[in-house]
Amino acid sequence: MAEIVVFHHAGGLTDGVHAFAALLREAGHTVDTPDLFGGRTFSDVSDGVAFAQASGESSFAQAAAALELADGAVYGGMSMGCARAAEQVLMRGGARGAFFLYGAVDPAWWEREWPAGVPAEAHITKADPWREPEAEEGFTARVPGGELFLYDGSGHLFADRGHPDYDPAAAELATERILAFIDRLD
Repeated sequence: MAEIVVFHHAGGLTDGVHAFAALLREAGHTVDTPDLFGGRTFSDVSDGVAFAQASGESSFAQAAAALELADGAVYGGMSMGCARAAEQVLMRGGARGAFFLYGAVDPAWWEREWPAGVPAEAHITKADPWREPEAEEGFTARVPGGELFLYDGSGHLFADRGHPDYDPAAAELATERILAFIDRLD
């Protein structure tokens, strides 16, 4: 079973993030969900993004870098948390894999190459208003073997139970794919 670190989205450490982590735990994995917002949560993504921008992106990157994390972890990121998960893979080394919900990352943002042998996948809805096609292009071009999964729908936080964007069918399929991905790492 895997050691997994999941970085939350701009809504903070919501009940939906906890519910997703619980699904990973039910599959037998150890899951850490660091709270980079100090207990703050936001029901509207725009409010969370505004908070993150006011706080400074670098403050969250520094907080994530300071965490004591297990070697050989699988890193997961949700929207804004995708950058934090990617930073762990790119800066710490030793990652077993990475998955990204609600976004994709381009290693070129950090002027780094994705480490060889570290598989990754990203899960996004086709009509997500926060979708970044250029990030997806960078992900597929610069993450060797990186898999990009696009789901029908327009919700950003489509797998966050309790959020208005929640799409049960897409959430179930994404969760199945993520669990299968993690199982292949063993």
